[in-house]
Amino acid sequence: VQLQASGGGSVQAGDSLRLSCAASGRTFSSYGMGWFRQAPGKEREFVSAFRWSDGSTYYKDSVKGRFTISGDGAKNTVYLQMNNLKPEDTAVYYCAVKGVLGANLYELARGYNYWGQGTQVTVSS
Repeated sequence: VQLQASGGGSVQAGDSLRLSCAASGRTFSSYGMGWFRQAPGKEREFVSAFRWSDGSTYYKDSVKGRFTISGDGAKNTVYLQMNNLKPEDTAVYYCAVKGVLGANLYELARGYNYWGQGTQVTVSS
């Protein structure tokens, strides 16, 4: 299974970016897809997730109201629209496939079993 993320870049605070991630490859179970991020010197953290079955969305508190996740199940693709970016959003953003069953695992890394390479998002003040 391969995940291809794109859309990262360097922007100013207050700007927007849209990340995309497409999963492809052999047949795999997928209950949803999500985004995590890792800033230098920090642990990887959950950002947002999308559940295929009913379109439910999940967000880290600090991005609520600024980030919007959407998905296309037929294409195994998720998008993360990031508005009003802040310097603290600077990180490498990873997309992942949630192939582990469990409704309580959308915000936990252990719920995801396929990961992309990551795309850098840099927000300057």
